[in-house]
Amino acid sequence: MRHLALATAILLLAASLPAAQAHAQDQVQDPVPQAQAKPPKRSGPPMAILRSGPEVGRRAPDFTLPWASTDGVGPAESPYQLWGDLGQTIVLVFYSRAFTKSSSATLSALSQQYDSLFGPDVVVLGISADPAETQSRFAAQLGLRFRLLSDEAQKAAKKYGTNNSSGFIRRSVYVIGRDGKVSYRDTHFDPFDSKAYAAIGRAVRAAQGATGSR
Repeated sequence: MRHLALATAILLLAASLPAAQAHAQDQVQDPVPQAQAKPPKRSGPPMAILRSGPEVGRRAPDFTLPWASTDGVGPAESPYQLWGDLGQTIVLVFYSRAFTKSSSATLSALSQQYDSLFGPDVVVLGISADPAETQSRFAAQLGLRFRLLSDEAQKAAKKYGTNNSSGFIRRSVYVIGRDGKVSYRDTHFDPFDSKAYAAIGRAVRAAQGATGSR
């Protein structure tokens, strides 16, 4: 009887082994639930790229762009080159688009206050991504006293950290001293704040060497 009971136990154990092995194999082969799976590690540069133009004291990047004024579009063979005005105080005014409310307010105010803010020895330039023909109509409508530059490919805007994937250049103002270095910048220029224009005037006078030197 003892031998019969032992044999019966062995047979029962042997019969249960395949089921247990199959269950264990199923457990190993089951994929990890999606919610528990760890995301793959990212490689390469970060997705967000911070852009920044030249800081105060740094050399202003050179560029060459088509230009327009109230008299029409400038000759294609004679585009504007920044370093052609090296030795003078230069004011770069980056604005979003021609004929917009903010751009009209900015350029009109600068033109109306031209004598008090700048004077005859300062080069003032407006820059946007509009075609030169549009710039010319815009300048004529506002009666501007300075040229507008067409930066359709945003080449200059990229150098000064004002480019934007939307196609609208971001509002910024740079003052470049006679030494070719940035002496002032406002990367969040507010066209409806009178203090912003006063700050440009002070920066221009400082760049020229002394208040009232004009």
